[in-house]
Amino acid sequence: MERVVVVSGGGTGIGRATAELFARQGDQVVLVGRRAEVLARTAAEIGGKDGRVAALPADLTDPVQVRRLADEIVERRQRVDVLVNAAGGNALYHPGPEPLEGLAATALQWTENFRVNTLTAVLLTEALKPHLSSPGGRVLLLSSIAAYRGSGSGSYAASKAALHPYAYDLANELGERQITVNVVAPGYIQDTDFFAGQMSDERRRLQISQTLNKRAGTPEDVAHTVHWLASAGAGHVTGQIIQINGGAERGR
Repeated sequence: MERVVVVSGGGTGIGRATAELFARQGDQVVLVGRRAEVLARTAAEIGGKDGRVAALPADLTDPVQVRRLADEIVERRQRVDVLVNAAGGNALYHPGPEPLEGLAATALQWTENFRVNTLTAVLLTEALKPHLSSPGGRVLLLSSIAAYRGSGSGSYAASKAALHPYAYDLANELGERQITVNVVAPGYIQDTDFFAGQMSDERRRLQISQTLNKRAGTPEDVAHTVHWLASAGAGHVTGQIIQINGGAERGR
């Protein structure tokens, strides 16, 4: 039976690879996120002409827009079987039009990373929570290896780590409805907007050298793990954090 799958940040990178995999398997996919043009282009490219993939733009940090988005999803699809929270970013890479210094810069980085990495996932999940299929619903949250190893500035890692206790509480809350909640925490994933223009050759070599299998991760690596966690075969897996980093978290 085809499922209704909502993917935030589904226009590029890991979100796109995940959405494309679900669409190929015959599911109805709803792409959500801030960039309307990117979402529309991706929906057309991976959805074909049958309307299987829809694009619904919204600022996921805005409660009013998220409520409107959730209402539209439910009106169109009646339910949500799988929710994949893949939206996010690093404020350190996007400092804003006016460079700040000192505590002002620190406050901006911490606030923005919390908004784009934590709040986007929490607001969308809370808005769609009453409409998750019971039994069998799946909630996936995208974290990072940074939640274990730090991110250099602290704020990005902390904003991803905040998803872990949220997932534990959510798994406990939704368990009686036979809904699972899990987290995937990737390491270095090449060919994503997240690292575009930010990865020197030296840093890339370092990231790969820290893996045990000596290769960079791909968006498809993450997509296939998410797809399995959303499957019936993973019905007894909940409240877990699955690392996808080629063993790099071990620190070699």
